[in-house]
Amino acid sequence: MGIDDAFNALQKTVDEDIDKTRLARGRRDLFKTALGGEPDVLEVFGSGSLSRSTQLKPIHDVDIVAVYDHDEHPEWGSDGSSAEEALEHIRGQVNRLLSQTNGTHDNVVRHTLLRNHAVKCFLDDPDDPDAFTVDVMAALRQTDGTLLIPEQLATRWVPADPEYLIGEVAAHQRAWSYFRPLVRVLKQWRHTVPVEGSIKSLVMEVLALNCMPKSGNRSQALKTFFTAAAVQVNEGVWDPARLCGEIQPDLDRSGLSAAFAKAADTAERACTAAAEGDTDQALRLWQEIFGEDFPAPASPAKAATLITAPALLTPRPIKDAPQG
Repeated sequence: MGIDDAFNALQKTVDEDIDKTRLARGRRDLFKTALGGEPDVLEVFGSGSLSRSTQLKPIHDVDIVAVYDHDEHPEWGSDGSSAEEALEHIRGQVNRLLSQTNGTHDNVVRHTLLRNHAVKCFLDDPDDPDAFTVDVMAALRQTDGTLLIPEQLATRWVPADPEYLIGEVAAHQRAWSYFRPLVRVLKQWRHTVPVEGSIKSLVMEVLALNCMPKSGNRSQALKTFFTAAAVQVNEGVWDPARLCGEIQPDLDRSGLSAAFAKAADTAERACTAAAEGDTDQALRLWQEIFGEDFPAPASPAKAATLITAPALLTPRPIKDAPQG
């Protein structure tokens, strides 16, 4: 098996089934259509990893943003209770339009729950740990094109620009067709990293955006990424739109940097082995990074060491021993 074939096989284990992806998009679009018909809603668009095509399987949730007419809600956007009021307004609209019992547009939502920035709408049993949800966030469009979104816990509205990241990922993908697929691979890889705490998927995506090249093969690109990310993660990983601050302030930077450095060293050796024509060794080294989902031949068995008797054996002297 060649290196390209092995990367293709790894990708198949990471990517979601196309039918399940279409189902998730269909559920997202159902909410977009329902809320888009409301008189106080100016626009509705998808956000999150599904809209960027960087989602990891299984897809448990999708995100949408409903942009409201500020003239219809002049109290929104100010610190105080309006953040929670905006979320309650969304919950009321979702229940009226899409509740399982009496929705006027469709009957799909079993339960709604207010979160900090959005209303989580359960399409499955809320007690199911794999329940599919649609997260709906309210927003107000600002004159510069960015958004104000509610932050219920802090009773305030904060700036955000999810469309910026969508555009940046799309531009990187247009320049280099492997970008989105490798983002998904790296998001999966993060689960194997020995760090304290978790690593948010968005951390990996933004690091890939900043550190992944826009040309070359996957082997060289990953080597470049791991090398650059090992340095950059020490500076923190920040919202690329420069609005929302650090993505994960509690990230174990040193642990992740060490993991990146180790992967960079292994990737360097894999690229060297491939350049020298030792494809099998290159595959084994990539498997060290990505695990058993990356196919590689077994390491060759070590030759057994032959143990021989000395050429000349000296007879052992016989002595009488007293008995008794």
